[in-house]
Amino acid sequence: MFIHFGLETYQDTETDDFSTKLRDFNPSKLDTDQWVRVAESMNAKYIIFVAKHIGGFCLWQTDSTDYSVKQTPWRGGKGDVMADLAESCRKRGMLLGVYVYPGDLYHGSPASSGGKTQDPAKQEAYKKVYRQQMTEVLSRYGSMMEVWFDGSVRKDILDLTDLLDKYAPKAMKFQSPWATIRWVGNEEGFTPYPSWSTVSRAAGKSGVSESADSDPAGDAWLPIEADARLRDGWFYSSTSEKTIKSVDHLMDMYYRTVGHGAVLLLDLTPDKTGLIPEADAKRAAEFGAEITRRFGVWTARTNGPGSQLELMLGKPTVIDHVISMEDIRSGERVREYLVEGKTSGGWKPLATGTMIGHKKIDRFKPVEVSEVRLRVTKHAAPPIIRELAAYATGARPEAAERSDPKASLGLQPDWTRVMRWTANQFDGATATLNIDLTAQVDAAQQYELMVRPTEGDGELVIKTVDLFLESNKLPPEFVKRTQQSGVFNLNVTAFPSNKPDWCRVQVVLHNDHSTTSKGEVLLRKRPLK
Repeated sequence: MFIHFGLETYQDTETDDFSTKLRDFNPSKLDTDQWVRVAESMNAKYIIFVAKHIGGFCLWQTDSTDYSVKQTPWRGGKGDVMADLAESCRKRGMLLGVYVYPGDLYHGSPASSGGKTQDPAKQEAYKKVYRQQMTEVLSRYGSMMEVWFDGSVRKDILDLTDLLDKYAPKAMKFQSPWATIRWVGNEEGFTPYPSWSTVSRAAGKSGVSESADSDPAGDAWLPIEADARLRDGWFYSSTSEKTIKSVDHLMDMYYRTVGHGAVLLLDLTPDKTGLIPEADAKRAAEFGAEITRRFGVWTARTNGPGSQLELMLGKPTVIDHVISMEDIRSGERVREYLVEGKTSGGWKPLATGTMIGHKKIDRFKPVEVSEVRLRVTKHAAPPIIRELAAYATGARPEAAERSDPKASLGLQPDWTRVMRWTANQFDGATATLNIDLTAQVDAAQQYELMVRPTEGDGELVIKTVDLFLESNKLPPEFVKRTQQSGVFNLNVTAFPSNKPDWCRVQVVLHNDHSTTSKGEVLLRKRPLK
């Protein structure tokens, strides 16, 4: 479970606009025990707490800034949300992770995505602030199972290697140069299939690898965490209760994340009182209950090594799901598989796939079988199946498969033209195109940029494509050439503050026959598989 809470909660905003005075922050009913109970009700195994978001307000007793709970009337300025939550998690055996945004609108002139300050002269001062904040949250509140770096971190300006080695050596690191896990590439609870847990070492070291970097032959292990929201917005809003997702929608997300081998990180957000609202808590419990109802009891299960595994049901039984799991301590070895059921008329195919990995949930129309067989038809090494289980859930297949994922998640693959260029924009053989993408880039996810000629002679060469957020040029790993000519993947990992010119790209072209050159630049959200 993800938890976003802060001054934004009082503003109905996603980014602190500084309209809330510190004297007005007083969540009188704040109860982190309730937060943990809600997490348990939906079968969550850990909580990631946003201790500081982009505005810079700190929810613990920090000495790094005068913009924290220490300067509020809540509990007489002695309150510490981080300490409360750590104790609540410890009592219940819930694992805890922490998110401290690398940027900071309050500090650093301000510091933006990656922790870079707009005024270079203030960079060293902000580095000290952020290092102190990370030292405090990692050293005071017990062991952290995950450290979440939203939008990654610029290691050249905020090197935290020594702190992470000292205080969080075993913690998962989300994004950043120290990444051990990676982002899925959207905030909709959808993991494309297949999304292998392995990537190339170069992609892993970039700190911003995601599902598109999946490589079954990769030599770096970075499983996927897929973040999503229970209601629209990461923070509580007084107007968003009507957007709370249905159980069907949440189960669809579950199939497309957990059922695709990823971890689902679902955001719930306390309101102004400090409690998760009753409607949200109720839906989370309903979600957890439905997961348990479907998968809490199996019809039959087995495990074992080898490329074929049989599961005997004892007698003809109606089933509608099969869950397969590899023993990933030995890697993801399966490359293609077939699930079959033995009916009165013989063996019948039930499901096929490529990756199994940690978990693959296959769903199909109810069928009566006496035996289930998993046949691995292609593998990188002898498979080791940790579990093969059959289930009779009674879930409607048409509900589970009710729509195309691209449409249901609002991620359409249609291209939008964002610029045309002509020969007049060339200076000799070179043209530099500055393209404002603010209107098109509206969420943290992957986008594809296509640069293509429409008229002219000669060979057009795309020399560079650079991505800028809030006037900061992002490191080159945020822009990746794809195998398709002229198409680039833009990795927008953190959605910045509400500035009118916060996102643009700069494209440098070269053409020896520039006097006849015309073309266009297109953009789309990366389509989901």
